[in-house]
Amino acid sequence: MLNKHQGDDVASLMTRIGRKARAAARPLAIANTAAKNAALLAMADAIIAREQDILDANAIDVSNGHESGLSASFMDRLKLDPARIRAMADGINEIAGLRDPVGDVIAAWERPNGLHIERVRTPLGVVGVIYESRPNVTADAGALCLKAGNPVILRGGSDSANSSAAIHACLVEGLKTAGLPEDAIQLVPTTDRAAVGEMLKGLSGNLEVIIPRGGRSLVERVQNEARVPVFAHLEGICHLYIDRSADLDMAVEIAVNAKMRRTGVCGAAETLLVDRAVAGTHLVPILEALRAAGCEIHADAEVLRLYADAQPATDADWVTEYLDAIIAVKLVDGVAGAIEHIENFSSHHTEAIIAEEAKAVERFFSEIDSAILLHNASTQFADGGEFGMGAEIGIATGKMHARGPVGVEQLTSFKYRVRGSGQVRP
Repeated sequence: MLNKHQGDDVASLMTRIGRKARAAARPLAIANTAAKNAALLAMADAIIAREQDILDANAIDVSNGHESGLSASFMDRLKLDPARIRAMADGINEIAGLRDPVGDVIAAWERPNGLHIERVRTPLGVVGVIYESRPNVTADAGALCLKAGNPVILRGGSDSANSSAAIHACLVEGLKTAGLPEDAIQLVPTTDRAAVGEMLKGLSGNLEVIIPRGGRSLVERVQNEARVPVFAHLEGICHLYIDRSADLDMAVEIAVNAKMRRTGVCGAAETLLVDRAVAGTHLVPILEALRAAGCEIHADAEVLRLYADAQPATDADWVTEYLDAIIAVKLVDGVAGAIEHIENFSSHHTEAIIAEEAKAVERFFSEIDSAILLHNASTQFADGGEFGMGAEIGIATGKMHARGPVGVEQLTSFKYRVRGSGQVRP
């Protein structure tokens, strides 16, 4: 890796990376589906074959993470094991099995003058992905961008540098096997933060879009400084609402899963809202189950009167993405109260309602404007893999171009093809 203070060298390095990615764009855009799938299958095979190399590299990152005092949620994202490595390979294989979006005709119509017009999916171009801690993003982002015909420049965090490098080597092996440009998936070989600054500038016009995956400080910096479009979510302040019509056993099981399955993922529930009408029947069993699972409860005054084994909630709790075994709990006046609270405090990522009454569900779905809404299911399903997308680069909470899980289709744009028979415009 380059010396951290060699700013000029970093600028030159990133310029070269941008140019190489741009050079790979055209051959990748016209690569056929068979070649892309062959590369993806070879990547997955390489990840399985090099499992021990990846685990050894990850052990170095984990050791460094412990020494530097990384939080439990960061360590959970960082750590790899054979099951997670297998999941990476399975995700790439699933992406290979997805329909290739490039060339799909989205719409077609005839004009009165005889012109035939088609709207056709095309690759976005060079994608930049800036991420922290999660080495699996290296595999997910590389594979998804390849399937969509986009070269990608990956800038992983220093915490996962060794793991990402070992995974990236497997991706390059897959590209070589299929005869595709090796520069189609590049990993920035320096932890110098100046590399991020160069990407935010757009690499001399070679970068089409940036996707950040990380904490609030990283995403805020990208959104504030980027000179190219950004697909991002700032935080995952996800809400779980228990309606008066909710089945209690279902509510208990889903609440525990939504919060505690993996506390460090962006789809983990951070706020539990319970209909005041069932506070006497549903609240305590749900909170007891959460406590038994090791969750710390931050409760409003009404909840504290009914459940003493909790801490008083502060104003900060309603706007905090804990990414930890902590949940904020509040009583609300039915679905209307839940919608009002979510409107005031949501990050527009993911919200769920547990209810048997159809009218409550439809109102929840129609009046809440978050990227993902769920009925009688855990918020932890907010994931591209669970949506059948193979994997995702991230969850986009903006409204331009991509929203929700960013998979292969969201990594494409479109162009118009117009076919005539000699028409001229009068």
